[in-house]
Amino acid sequence: MAQWRTAKRLAWFVGGIAASLASAPVLASVSSIGEGGIDALRLRAAPFNLTGAKIAIGQVEIGRPAQFGLDKAGATNLDVVVGRLFHQDALARANDFVDGHAANVASVMISQDKEVSGVAPSARLYSSAVGFIRRSGQPQECLASQTVALQNGGDVRATNFSFGESLLQDPRPDAVLDGNALLTQCVDWSAQIHDVLYVIAGNQGRGGIPIPTDNFNGITVANSTQVDGVFRKVDFSNLGSEPTIVVGRSPDSESNVGPRRSVSLVAPGTNIEMLNPDGSPTRATGTSFSAPHVTATVALIQEYGDRQIRERQPRWGLDARRHQVTKVVLMNSADKIQDRGDGLLLGMSRTLVDQANTNWLESDAYRDPKIPLHAELGTGHLNAYRAIQQFSPGQWSSDAPVPAIGWDYSSVSEGDGATSYRDYVIEQPLQGESFVSVTLAWNRPVELQDANGNGQYDIGETFTEQGLNNLDIYLMRAEDTDVADSIWSSVSEVDSVEHIFRQVPETGRYKIRVVYRDRVNDATQNYAIAWWAMPAR
Repeated sequence: MAQWRTAKRLAWFVGGIAASLASAPVLASVSSIGEGGIDALRLRAAPFNLTGAKIAIGQVEIGRPAQFGLDKAGATNLDVVVGRLFHQDALARANDFVDGHAANVASVMISQDKEVSGVAPSARLYSSAVGFIRRSGQPQECLASQTVALQNGGDVRATNFSFGESLLQDPRPDAVLDGNALLTQCVDWSAQIHDVLYVIAGNQGRGGIPIPTDNFNGITVANSTQVDGVFRKVDFSNLGSEPTIVVGRSPDSESNVGPRRSVSLVAPGTNIEMLNPDGSPTRATGTSFSAPHVTATVALIQEYGDRQIRERQPRWGLDARRHQVTKVVLMNSADKIQDRGDGLLLGMSRTLVDQANTNWLESDAYRDPKIPLHAELGTGHLNAYRAIQQFSPGQWSSDAPVPAIGWDYSSVSEGDGATSYRDYVIEQPLQGESFVSVTLAWNRPVELQDANGNGQYDIGETFTEQGLNNLDIYLMRAEDTDVADSIWSSVSEVDSVEHIFRQVPETGRYKIRVVYRDRVNDATQNYAIAWWAMPAR
């Protein structure tokens, strides 16, 4: 009876995130990790052979998955093998806080079942349950997040949040989504201190669970549904960054303060195959199950990068492990508009549409350089295979011409000198009327008010956000020097991400310029950038 009461309480927290389809007819479904989903299955074959081996990822939820040998619920489940389980910052006790929702999410990431396979079945998963907290549980959620981030010798590459906090539970008076809830600040602090990419289920709006979808340093994920066998449309149940009006509630309280948008990326989240704690199959819908597709894809990317580093391949070093690099690789390789076979749309495999059936090229994000992200689509749909294509050329500095596809981790400084901008001149001429995709990301700095000086977060401590420096990017002809002559730009004044997806007007040589626009904190700002263009035929 006690376990039933616990399960009932846990459902209150995650009910806005996951809508179970167990009682609905089972529909014919393309695997969410196959070609019609995130196209991760082909990465298991030669020459990639990627399964997430030796890569640590994390999970924080109200409950936790079951473990064979520890929990009665996991006695028949040999397919979801968790590395270590916690309750906040302590080792989990047998049968405590075992939760079906957490088990489902874990199986999307690491299931080794042949029929219901996870995205990265060989990844090592660390999971912490927060437990039921009557009022705001943000301090305990932060503690659990820190616990997970410190596992594997402090080398956890991404942590999944398929849960969140309601603004109604936030202790701040007149709480809004301004990035300053304790849990949101904790996520941004941990991202920079522990070098972890936080992947957040995008339940913002219409009574969802919005904290910490207003984070700056992580990725917030929306969910897609199938159309004609391909995950290509934002699901009707998805909760976007611009909610519709609900009687009795102002939509303003459920969306980010100001023009900054929340959704970074879209991933499959409708009618997803997964496993219960006992290993039995089930299906469910929600952004809860979109987020783990992204988190586990990080394990595939990082396994590839670690292999290149281990084999001492040129242009591969420890910058490949940085969470900002992973973030721009995932976002810049996302699918927007299906390529017609001529390469002008960079080989993208699907056209993604929002709830109104409009695509990225029909959005304000395409028309307005001050809006880097689509309100419902972010930069597009997760594609694990394309993410490896984006990542595989390695790191290229702005000190010399760069290839048509690549990434870098570097810095710019305040001032009028040469260090106040970086020019990435693409070596090959680009094909006229082809598209160029560029994504830039940098961190919002958050400081821990460390009362006891132990260098770790403790219950009762707080954070202070340091504001956000403003960087911009420009797509320019190689010979031009004035940004006023640029072809297009991304110049948001409020985001920690800039994104360009634009055609070049004619065949010729082009460059990408990163500019330090406005200083709020440090005089030098680190950033990650990824670009993808089409060389001339």
